[in-house]
Amino acid sequence: MVEDRITDGRRIAELLASELDGREDGPLETVAVVDADRGVEPSTDGERAYDIVAADEPLARAFVHPDRVRLEFERGRELAAEAAGDRGLRVRPTATAPPKTLVFVESGAAVKRASDAVAAVVEN
Repeated sequence: MVEDRITDGRRIAELLASELDGREDGPLETVAVVDADRGVEPSTDGERAYDIVAADEPLARAFVHPDRVRLEFERGRELAAEAAGDRGLRVRPTATAPPKTLVFVESGAAVKRASDAVAAVVEN
């Protein structure tokens, strides 16, 4: 049996948006995907696909690359780094102003781990 691995950035972004926006229980019940660019095309530098809010407050932005999604957390940066790292996702802080935490979602299989990391940030 051949197992397909989803590594298309746009498809990963769609799966993540569905996971975050579709949950109506637990900490993700207050999370929404907003300002989605349905025509976004992946680029090497990453193109903004949508914003993620929790209780109507900005939490993160999702950027689409050809082979992954990059989440930029502006709120709960330390929690995001810890939660995503604990779940085996690649994490990198930035020295921008304001500082951000980058979380990379590199496959469809990583979507659940990324949504769990978002939930951990929202819970705290």
